[in-house]
Amino acid sequence: MPQPSTGTLLFVGCATLDSIALVEDFPAADSRTVATDFATAGGGPAATAAVAAARAGASTAFAGVLGTDEEGDRIIAGLQGEGVDTSAVIRDPGVKTGASVIVVSKATESRAIVTRPVPPVSFPAASRFTELLQSAAWVHVDHLGWNAVATVPGFNPEDLNLSVDAGNPIPAFTPRGVALYVPTIERLQAEYGAGLSPEALLGKALDDGASAVVATAGSEGAWVVERGGEPVHIPAAPATIVSTLGAGDVYHGALLAAVAAGLPLVDAAVFAGRTASASCGGLDGRSAIPHQTIAPVPVSNLSS
Repeated sequence: MPQPSTGTLLFVGCATLDSIALVEDFPAADSRTVATDFATAGGGPAATAAVAAARAGASTAFAGVLGTDEEGDRIIAGLQGEGVDTSAVIRDPGVKTGASVIVVSKATESRAIVTRPVPPVSFPAASRFTELLQSAAWVHVDHLGWNAVATVPGFNPEDLNLSVDAGNPIPAFTPRGVALYVPTIERLQAEYGAGLSPEALLGKALDDGASAVVATAGSEGAWVVERGGEPVHIPAAPATIVSTLGAGDVYHGALLAAVAAGLPLVDAAVFAGRTASASCGGLDGRSAIPHQTIAPVPVSNLSS
């Protein structure tokens, strides 16, 4: 992995405003259901990852596209309240900010999401985004942020410390030159074959050019490998679950903050797993993210 850096971590991609209701079980058609809790909070893969990294002490910036509506105002205020630099955010009066209504079931520990899609993410050639892209210590992209970065003239992933959240499909994506590739196991199975073991799937991603791979699998933990090394399985950290909303995004932000701070990749994955598990104690994807100092946590202590 690249050497430790105290520079800015730039997160590029989605930001949404989420309204979340906690119910005992999902409502039936034409019914009235009483929620046991309700929250409105910022969401979106890249934006929530930026908040998680900021709460771990990293210097962070977010770049995305929002409307000039109330939802966009609230997203900006929430990010700025976390110390995230929003100077590269585009406010476009011609679009509506991404927003979601989410129903979380206590009975099944699952959720149903109704969403207004995030507008396409792109930036002018000469912009604050370009400045941050050139100066950032790391650049992290989600499925929409990838295209915004990959279409910059002269783009070469090897010129950046690039971290990619590949939990969602990314058209025409290849991990070649990506310093930190973080898909789900399901995404690797869709790409390389469902019959392969996690270790074999990680090997395929390395063969396709990634420098390091961290593949997440929810309650089964994660698998970690760096080029030239052997795969390591990290068990899932214990969690008291109210909602898993945003837990994967929190994982990405905490992982990158730990890697940028100089933790070995396995230690960084352990740190990220604990952080994501802690975030599940909140109804929304952000309120329970811990404010913390990055330090290695031995794999053997995961069950403590």
